[in-house]
Amino acid sequence: MEINRLAWGCRRGMLELDLVLEPFLANIYPGLPQADKELFWALLECEDQDLFGWFMGHRDPEDEETLKIVQIIRDNTGLRVD
Repeated sequence: MEINRLAWGCRRGMLELDLVLEPFLANIYPGLPQADKELFWALLECEDQDLFGWFMGHRDPEDEETLKIVQIIRDNTGLRVD
């Protein structure tokens, strides 16, 4: 998927999500394997409230593949959930 389109998808309705997704796209996304990039594409289709809850560790996604990319984002953006 084109990087400009992804950058647009990272601009959300919540500033907190922008502060997580945009740096992830710029710094981590380019080095991901293709399969994980595709998981990220699918993640951008999720609702803001779900993303916020997942990133903040309030809950985990039920889908294992979504959980995988959420965990990659948590691990690489300082959003450690203990």
